[in-house]
Amino acid sequence: MATEIAACENGRTGLPGHVAVIMDGNGRWAERHGLPKYRGHEAGMDAMIGIVRHASDLGIRHLTVYAFSTENWKRGAEEVKGIFQLLLVYVRRELDELHRNNVKVDVFGDRGAFSKTVAAALGKTIEKTSKNTGLRFHICLNYGSRAEILAAAKAVCADAEAGRLGGYGPGLAGFDEEAFSEYLYSAGVPDPDLLIRPGGEKRISNFLLWQTAYSELVFSDVLWPDYTPRELDAAIEEYLSRKRRFGGRG
Repeated sequence: MATEIAACENGRTGLPGHVAVIMDGNGRWAERHGLPKYRGHEAGMDAMIGIVRHASDLGIRHLTVYAFSTENWKRGAEEVKGIFQLLLVYVRRELDELHRNNVKVDVFGDRGAFSKTVAAALGKTIEKTSKNTGLRFHICLNYGSRAEILAAAKAVCADAEAGRLGGYGPGLAGFDEEAFSEYLYSAGVPDPDLLIRPGGEKRISNFLLWQTAYSELVFSDVLWPDYTPRELDAAIEEYLSRKRRFGGRG
């Protein structure tokens, strides 16, 4: 299947340009293996590394992963601390490889709650990879789609009150969806073609609600730590079997 997908990309037909992933099931994976939760998050991080490499090899242009939501702060303090410690390990250990592979990294989410150490590590990664032209890897951290949309709406109101939106005409008549999208964390990034959720759940969980309006959804019972490049190939194969109409009749 990987060969077929690569051939498809070489032929410039069909391959999703943007794949989004809800990385779900780390805790349940740890429980099934009789391990503490942090071991599940470790295994999930390893799975993410494999998927990033595979997406880059396939020629996918954008990969967005849901790493930590605004709701995840409700988890135990030790689990939250462990997740961010793993994040630090990842960005420090993988930065050189990401850079060598021409991957550009950025973050979607409210960074105000990050510690100085986490903020500095992410800043270094974003800066070092900022001029890379290969896979764009978007990490959603302290991210919630409703919060994102609300913050965007407030920013639009602030710009309108300050007179910075005069070019859109009276009553902002010319202010459209494209203009609003520029206020989101994902400004300048095309909407996901394919949204994948491993882990057996069948919901979007406050992830890219605006951006996934017409994304193809693929759900998998495989827990995220067991999600391999072969699983990604299968999701893309299902995506390629579908007809996308965007509300029309094709």
